[in-house]
Amino acid sequence: MTDNPLLRDDPLPPFPEIQPEHVEPAVDQLLAECRQTLKDVLAKGDWTWDGLVAPLEATEERLNRAWSPVSHMNSVVNTEEMRAAYNACLPKLSAYATEVGQNTELCAAFQALRDSDDYPRLDSAQQRTVDNALRDFRLSGVDLPQDKKERYGEIAQRLSELSSKFGENVLDATNAWHKDLPDADALAGLPESALALARQAAERAGVAGYRINLEFPSFFAVITYAEDRALRREAYEAWSTRASELGPHGGEWDNLPLMEEILALRHEKAQLLGYAHYAELSLAKKMAGSTDEVLGFLNDLAERARPRAEEDLAELRRFAAGELGLDEMEPWDIPYASEKLRQARFELSDEDLRPYFPADRVMAGLFEVVQRLYGLRIEERAGVPTWHEDVRYYEIRDPDGALRGAFYTDLYARPHKRGGAWMDECRARMRQGDRVQAPVAYLTCNFTPAVGDQPALLTHGEVITLFHEFGHGLHHMLTRVEAPAVAGIRGVAWDAVELPSQFMENWCWEREALDLFAAHHETGEPIPDELFQRMKAARNFQSAMQMVRQLEFSLFDFRLHAEYDPAQGARIYPLLEEVRDQVAVVRPPEWNRFANSFGHIFAGGYAAGYYSYKWAEVLSADAYSRFEEEGIFSQEAGREFMTHILEKGGSEDPMVLFRNFRGREPRIDALLRHSGLAA
Repeated sequence: MTDNPLLRDDPLPPFPEIQPEHVEPAVDQLLAECRQTLKDVLAKGDWTWDGLVAPLEATEERLNRAWSPVSHMNSVVNTEEMRAAYNACLPKLSAYATEVGQNTELCAAFQALRDSDDYPRLDSAQQRTVDNALRDFRLSGVDLPQDKKERYGEIAQRLSELSSKFGENVLDATNAWHKDLPDADALAGLPESALALARQAAERAGVAGYRINLEFPSFFAVITYAEDRALRREAYEAWSTRASELGPHGGEWDNLPLMEEILALRHEKAQLLGYAHYAELSLAKKMAGSTDEVLGFLNDLAERARPRAEEDLAELRRFAAGELGLDEMEPWDIPYASEKLRQARFELSDEDLRPYFPADRVMAGLFEVVQRLYGLRIEERAGVPTWHEDVRYYEIRDPDGALRGAFYTDLYARPHKRGGAWMDECRARMRQGDRVQAPVAYLTCNFTPAVGDQPALLTHGEVITLFHEFGHGLHHMLTRVEAPAVAGIRGVAWDAVELPSQFMENWCWEREALDLFAAHHETGEPIPDELFQRMKAARNFQSAMQMVRQLEFSLFDFRLHAEYDPAQGARIYPLLEEVRDQVAVVRPPEWNRFANSFGHIFAGGYAAGYYSYKWAEVLSADAYSRFEEEGIFSQEAGREFMTHILEKGGSEDPMVLFRNFRGREPRIDALLRHSGLAA
């Protein structure tokens, strides 16, 4: 096994060497090591941190170091072979997690440490690790009778398989659709950047003319700019019926049976553990105290936002009818009409700003913002093995040159890469003897790539996305916590995990920050002041419509998990219609199958937790308001945000950390003001 790259102790994953045939043997060996370590620890009976927790953490971290690149490659360079290897390991990993979580002897050992004289001597991160472990034993069914323990294990394993299959179906359905067009006339209205992208896609496929597809930059350009209404409808239908029984590939990758089973199993799991439903179970690891508190929060925001959203939509309908001849505005007309209205009102389009955001310069500016806020230096390092030619690798260093963390960027859309944008862990921070393993992150986006001899030029929305994901990355990489279970984003309440990411978005709207990186890719000129003023004026254009859309997703997700009734089944689309009756102002056609590709809740970590985006936005807006008061590059505020939020990870309660930074409890005022909803 020594020639298996996943079993070497390399400082970073040797991506080009990792092949599908390495995956299962490596996982098998590492699981065997984990089990042996557990056996040895229990036999020794030393219920101290060094005797109990440290050795288990060390072997599990070795397993994580091998699995992380496999899981990542399955998302970003997906092949049939890698997918098969990945899926072969899911039941094994799930079985091991259940085995550990239900080990009564291990649970008793942790309880003995919790009750011992050693516990008060542990630091806050170590205490939190022990407390969380005891909570997680309970949430893994450690107290259940044997038959129910076995059922819990079956459910956990099946949910892992279903979530993976859900994501695969969305990826395959996204990759399956494209449309080839003979000339640019068929794509009238699309900006030159989008036409060049479509031309490049056709060339790569070896066909003449132009190719559009469902990679987000392509789809977004068509739905926003194409003058051909039939083409917009065709793209909208392909997008909104992905992985369903309808649309151009109807029935081929239908996720509905998977969603029904996922919801049934989550409900059964919650009830096995003594919770009324899965939403209640999910709150065991969140800031929110009850389902009523979450629903009250969402309903309050909906009441505030919906009247303004209705005004936004009425204005859009009047404009579409009067200026565009769209008497009956359909959902595939809304992005197009909204863009036209924005141009008419603010003389502003995404394309006006794109030349000022060359990707390399934006990255350099992002690093400069981080340096000014936290005093950190970020530099690219060449020669690091990666999984694709677009990937770059960077290191973050303290003023004294000490390594704090590192990260890979993979910024551009391409086939066989999961859509969306995310941050994930490659390495966690942990102490190993006298050395500390530095945390490493993956930052993945799906931006418009470079076309021809032009650099990659980002929209302002893509710049915001980059800053958002980098905020997650800083939370992972700047942690000072050396207990891996609560280092970085680990152990952070899920409804607080978006605080650092949404917080970073604010600098994308500040002149002082934009001047560090927004410069025309040909002339080097900064954004002209009148263009910047138009951009600021348009910031809250249709913000209420965007707010109710997020609330629709949040309420749908939460109620789906809180109201599940085995006698009725999931009622996915009837429930979605009920939520839309309450909050939506735009009603999609009845054949829209949005939920079939809602990966956040069916293939990600946001089940009964999508509300976290809005919940954490209260925290992030209020945190940023301190910088509005003290200066957006206030070094004191930056140092304290780093000390109290970014460095602490999951080692303390998030409300305590927020109070330590802000000096008080969070208030909703700043979110309402930033969203244009303040009275």
